[in-house]
Amino acid sequence: MIDDPLLVLEAGAAPAPGHAPATVETPEWPGVTDPDVLRAQLLDWFAQYDNAGTRRTYAYALGLPVAWVDALGGAHSPDTRAARPRPPAAAPGPLHALAWFRWCATRDLDPRVATSAHVKAWLHALSAAGAARRTRQRMLATLSALYGHLAETGAVAANPAAIDRRRLGLVVSTREPSPTIRLTAQQVRALLDASGTLRHGPALRTLYATRARAVVALLTLGLRISELTGLDRDDLLRTGGDQVLRVHGKGGVRREVYMTDLAQQALSDYLAERDRLGSTATPARRGTSRAVAEPLIATRDGHRCSRVDLYRLLRRIAAAAGPALADVADRIHPHALRHAYVTIALEQDARIQHVRADVGHASITTTEHYDRGMRTRDTTAADLVAAAIAAADPPTTTGDPSSAAADPSAAAGDPSPPAGVRDPS
Repeated sequence: MIDDPLLVLEAGAAPAPGHAPATVETPEWPGVTDPDVLRAQLLDWFAQYDNAGTRRTYAYALGLPVAWVDALGGAHSPDTRAARPRPPAAAPGPLHALAWFRWCATRDLDPRVATSAHVKAWLHALSAAGAARRTRQRMLATLSALYGHLAETGAVAANPAAIDRRRLGLVVSTREPSPTIRLTAQQVRALLDASGTLRHGPALRTLYATRARAVVALLTLGLRISELTGLDRDDLLRTGGDQVLRVHGKGGVRREVYMTDLAQQALSDYLAERDRLGSTATPARRGTSRAVAEPLIATRDGHRCSRVDLYRLLRRIAAAAGPALADVADRIHPHALRHAYVTIALEQDARIQHVRADVGHASITTTEHYDRGMRTRDTTAADLVAAAIAAADPPTTTGDPSSAAADPSAAAGDPSPPAGVRDPS
């Protein structure tokens, strides 16, 4: 068996403008006799999603080459991205080989003939490998969306991922607490304060410090990490007298996120320093946009930051935040700040409908899932029960203890029934 049976998909990537298609000899896709047809069917599904971040997330979850779906976006073609200096790739995680298409390929199974029995076997394999329930739930949802499209277009006879999730234990109730770490307002403030304390070289110290603070400040607006990395400078605009970010969210839905004074100042400081170093402070003319999209948060050489870049940055900030985050620094991630936005807002009695609009939840039940207002120290009955037990009078012993010790029958417990109670024997 070849090391990566899905390498064949890389040949389907579109060449960069001005480049001739590369001739790449690739192995056959195990179990698939017409890989070109399958690639076209998959691309047809991916093309339905306008958000490049969504396409990349789905490709990664399914075990498909991310660079392959990047070709759909044009601007981020595989050749362009490959030219950028990138850190070494992380080692594959424990679930790497269990992404759906890799799992099928290692069994010489054409995914288009997979049955519900195959899908359930795959889910059990994920569970045995330690995949959390929410992970399995998300991976099954992605698979179901793909097969739903393939069934509609006639590529498969039916959707094998349309199975009873409740019996598989994959239905999450809104009453179930979120596994995301809960940050208090004081801990978020500690992250902001620590963002400017990271060590950097003197030449770029101000740039990196202001960028770190801007990243944390923008995440306090409740943004998804994919939304933050996808923002361009042109997405920062003024409307109705207020400065807002026009965010491209999940499902291609755009929403306006109002800038707070905190986020506005942090972002302004960062962009001013970035423009000073790069001499790019010239604004676009009114009524026009920049010829090339300029990312709102950028690397030193002006490229778009990745989600991994900002995840690592946030971990470094958390590690530098001191005692306030000492117990949770290794569990901090961007979604924790989005989670904090919702929980802090609800604790401050914000209307849940407003919070839902702020963060772009499709359903208010999703927002309710973040509401831990019913599960706080002040609302639990556990302390009341413990207090009642502690305040209860200790049991008293009637009669003379010495007489009980002297009477062997009393010490052993007299089996005869009390007076007035008929012995059933």
